[in-house]
Amino acid sequence: MQRSIIRATNLQLLQRRFFKKYHVRVRFAPSPTGHLHLGGLRTALYNYLFARSNNGTFILRIEDTDQTRTIPGAIEKIQDDLLWAGIISDENPIRGGPVSPYIQSSRLELYKEQVLKLLNNGSAYYCFCTERRLDLLRKEAMKCGQVPKYDNRCRHFTKDEVKEMIKKNLAYCIRFKISSTPEVFHDLVYGDVLHDITKSEGDPVIIKSDGYPTYHFANVIDDHFMEISHVLRGVEWQVSTPKHIMLYKAFGWDPPIYGHLPLIMNADGSKLSKRQGDIKIDSFRKQGIFPLALLNYVIGAGGGFHKEHDNQDLYTYEELIKQFDITKIKSSSGKLMPEKLLEFNKLEMANLLRNEKNHKFFIERIKKLVLKAFPEWKNDGNLQLDDDHIIKTFKWAQNRIATLNDLVKEDLAFLWIVPSCMPKQVKQDGCSDAIKLLNAELVEIDASNYKTDWMAPYLKDFAKKNGVPFAVLMKTLRSVMSGVNIGPPVAEMMEILGKDRTLLRLQRCVS
Repeated sequence: MQRSIIRATNLQLLQRRFFKKYHVRVRFAPSPTGHLHLGGLRTALYNYLFARSNNGTFILRIEDTDQTRTIPGAIEKIQDDLLWAGIISDENPIRGGPVSPYIQSSRLELYKEQVLKLLNNGSAYYCFCTERRLDLLRKEAMKCGQVPKYDNRCRHFTKDEVKEMIKKNLAYCIRFKISSTPEVFHDLVYGDVLHDITKSEGDPVIIKSDGYPTYHFANVIDDHFMEISHVLRGVEWQVSTPKHIMLYKAFGWDPPIYGHLPLIMNADGSKLSKRQGDIKIDSFRKQGIFPLALLNYVIGAGGGFHKEHDNQDLYTYEELIKQFDITKIKSSSGKLMPEKLLEFNKLEMANLLRNEKNHKFFIERIKKLVLKAFPEWKNDGNLQLDDDHIIKTFKWAQNRIATLNDLVKEDLAFLWIVPSCMPKQVKQDGCSDAIKLLNAELVEIDASNYKTDWMAPYLKDFAKKNGVPFAVLMKTLRSVMSGVNIGPPVAEMMEILGKDRTLLRLQRCVS
């Protein structure tokens, strides 16, 4: 206990000293090799909150050095998802900034300049090993039960030997000499960390044979020239940090302070995978999840806040910034709780609906959803989509739904579909006269009686009094009022619609 208190105190002193000396600059640096997912969203969010809570700068940088895996349109999609989530960068590929460009493939000249410094000071070397030789090394190591890694053969060539091979136009890459003496580094989340990377790899490639830098090299160069003060990233990169610090030292630069974020796990304890379609931000957007609900959901896996919130507590953007504390991030993996996401979404819907300024947004969004869900009713004038109806319906439904998409589920279709004439089965069942009579009676009934507990026995009495089988009457009324065969009980449907809308539907069919 005392040891952990001393460590926490030392960490606070270190942070205080560092924050005074430097302007906080952090970055989120995704690769355009796929869509933004929950893990990336949380990394972006924590960097954004750390910058905002320290009056710092948040940068979006695109790391596209692996051109073979880059997906067309991915850069624009990543930026769009971040903007949707309310995570606004101060410097990015679109807005630009003092250390442009913010896409690595546009910074190749810088990497070429910097690698020459390492070649000249003996920290890097040309490697002429072919893919065939490297493949043989891997196979031999596996056959012997060893960890496959490069044997550093080309590290030992003389300058004359290197010149001779370059003169012969032999293909080469450039490798960095890693130190055989591991050093401890301090992690803001995990404390003191020691990784001996020589046990798992040989000298790493920093410039590939195609002239592009590897992730590790470009990452360090960009973080230095963009004056990044803190690197907050997923814990899967922690094992690479010693290599990055060695590169900093080889250049004679001061490394940033590192903090690694714990893994996010599925509810069943399994690791999140990019192959899971349901963890893409785009997937949540299409489900009708609101940005603030998703942010509150993702912070549940990892901590980082002064107080934990429950299902009745939804942090606003201002509260997220105010409550964020990097020292509160947990080092243990955190599980997602899907049921909380829907609770947060319901809270956010209710919060947004209370403000009339948001009504126009909801009206347009719900109209689009209804038109898309019921295209076959679109051209017949059978969809009730006036602004007043949409807002009244949404207010009734807000406690019964978890997302906007739920408004157009089959069992709520009656909210939007208004049949325009007497359905055929009404005439076949001999109920047309009964419906006309019911319409006349309902006109005289007070609107306050349009409640399920009053309407249900009334409809039973009406059927009995007029010699109509109750089941047939209910089937007929459902058809007359909704045009669909599923939904809540008819009495409840009438309560939901209210007197005016119930009569509107009956009168359209009997007139």
